[in-house]
Amino acid sequence: MDKLIIGGIEFSSRLIVGSGKYKDYKITREATLASNADMITIAVRRVNITDNKSENLLDYFKDTNIKFLPNSAGCTTCNEAVGLFRLVREATGINTIKLEIIGDTNKTLYPDVLETLKACEILSKEGFIVFAYSNDDPIMAKKLEDSGASAVMPLAAPIGSGLGIQNKYNIIFIKEAIKVPVIVDAGVGCASDAAIAMELGADGVLSNSAIALSSNPILMAEAMRDAVIAGRKSYLAGRIPKKPYATASSPIDGLVQL
Repeated sequence: MDKLIIGGIEFSSRLIVGSGKYKDYKITREATLASNADMITIAVRRVNITDNKSENLLDYFKDTNIKFLPNSAGCTTCNEAVGLFRLVREATGINTIKLEIIGDTNKTLYPDVLETLKACEILSKEGFIVFAYSNDDPIMAKKLEDSGASAVMPLAAPIGSGLGIQNKYNIIFIKEAIKVPVIVDAGVGCASDAAIAMELGADGVLSNSAIALSSNPILMAEAMRDAVIAGRKSYLAGRIPKKPYATASSPIDGLVQL
């Protein structure tokens, strides 16, 4: 009964994968299938999904049930992102999107949260199901939820850094601040990072570089799949309290006298 529902869409997997940085579309497909993810993000300014005359990523997934999540990577303003998604919906009919507007395009690739907020409000009013990429700020997460975001995607660390979650408490604070699902995005470097995100209470994880740039993308996709499942189970089971001293794991009452 532990279902993930975003914008009325039910997901069987809490792992979302990306499509960038793979050697080719064939490996993209194989890794995505190995991950058991229901959804794959597509940077529509960089990856072809609209031109049927050229190699098209959509063709590699026609016989699957995997959904596409177009993202606005490469956009730096509200107007660019809104215009892009309007074109995408007209060309493909897809209205579930990942809103990503980058403010610093040179070093940190951090999001421009003010432009993101403006775009989120416009797109949600136009009927888009918005997955909003943001920094790990609970105040901004709440503002995005209020502006119509169906899911908020706080970064764990800078995009592609592989540093893992740099501020665990902020992920917890974001979960406490909003009711829509929280998907930890950016900076995940290995399977243990994904498990930690889930143990903190995140509703899901998005992973791209950690899978695509690994030595064995298929195996890493499987590891991410298993880590997300294990982390979610661990969160639901509830961890024991942390204590400063040791506690015997077996009863000390009624010891056998020697």
